[in-house]
Amino acid sequence: MAELKIISMDEVPVEEVEWLWYPYIPFGKLTIIHGDGGEGKTTLILQLAALLSRGEKLPCDSTEREPIKVIYQTAEDGLGDTIKPRLLAGNADCSQIKVIDESEATLTMLDERIEKAIVETGARALILDSVQAYIGAKVDMNRANEVRAILSQLGRIAGQYRCAIILVGHLNKVQGNKSNYRGLGSIDFQATARSVLIVGRLKDNPQIRVMVQDKSSLAPEGEPIAFELDKENGFRWLGHYDISADDLLCGIPREKKSEQAENLILEYLSQGKYPQQALLKKAQAIGISKRVLDEAKKELNVRSLKEGSQWYWELPEKTE
Repeated sequence: MAELKIISMDEVPVEEVEWLWYPYIPFGKLTIIHGDGGEGKTTLILQLAALLSRGEKLPCDSTEREPIKVIYQTAEDGLGDTIKPRLLAGNADCSQIKVIDESEATLTMLDERIEKAIVETGARALILDSVQAYIGAKVDMNRANEVRAILSQLGRIAGQYRCAIILVGHLNKVQGNKSNYRGLGSIDFQATARSVLIVGRLKDNPQIRVMVQDKSSLAPEGEPIAFELDKENGFRWLGHYDISADDLLCGIPREKKSEQAENLILEYLSQGKYPQQALLKKAQAIGISKRVLDEAKKELNVRSLKEGSQWYWELPEKTE
C-alpha cells in the first residue's frame, strides 16, 4: 500500500505553459488531431513538421522559432513512396525528421523505445499516426481502464522531456453527432488531451479543408485555420476561416450561416431597435459566431446606436 503524502498548494511552483504552436499545440502535453479518413490530417501534420524542421513561422503565428527535431511514426503510409515525397513537397529539412525503425518489432504507445528515442534525438515533437494503429493489439480503446495507463505514460514522457506528443486519429462513424461524441474511443482520450483539433473538408468546396480547435484547456480556443488541398494546386495555407467544429462535421456551408444570421437580424429588428448583446447571445445559442453576425449586419446596412451605456442595432429606414 502506498504511503500517504500530502501536498500543500502553497508549496507548488507556478509553471508557465510553453507552446509549440499557440494555442493549438502545447509542449509537454498531449494533443489530438482527428477527422474522417481522407480529409487531410496527415498532409496537415507533415506540412507542420516541415515548417518546424526549418524553424519557420507556423500559420497565423508570427512567433520566431528555432528548428526542432520531430519524430514521426506512421503505420498507414510508406516512408519512401508517401511520407518523404510529402515532406519534400513542404520543403522539409529531412535530417530533422526522425522515425523509429519498426522493421523488427512494431511499436505501441507503451513501448520503451518511444522514451529512448526522444532522449537520444532530443525531439521536441512526437507524432503517432494513427492512434488506432499504435494503441496496441490487445487494448480496447473504448475501455477507460485500458487506455488510462497508456495516456498516463505518454503524459509523463511529454511532461518530463517538454515534448509535444501529437496523436493523429480517425473519428468514429456516427454521422451527424456533435464533435465531442465523435472523438477517439474512450472519453479519456478527450479528457487527457490538453488540445483537441478536428480536420474536415467543406462540403460545398471540397478542396478547402479546415482545422478547428474543439478543446483548449490551457488557452482560449484558437480560430479555425483553412488550407487548400487539390491535385492541381497542391497544398496552400489560406488563413483563418469562420466555422464551428459541429458545422464542419455536419456539412453546413458558410453561406447557410450567413443566411441564418441575416434572418435572425431581420426577425428581431423588424419591430425596431434591439440590444446588441442580447442579439449576439441569441446568435451564439444557434451556432452563429460574432464574425458572421457582423458580416450580416454590414450586408443589411444595420445601424448601431447608443442609449445610456447600452448599444442597440436598428434597421435602416425604408426609402420610397
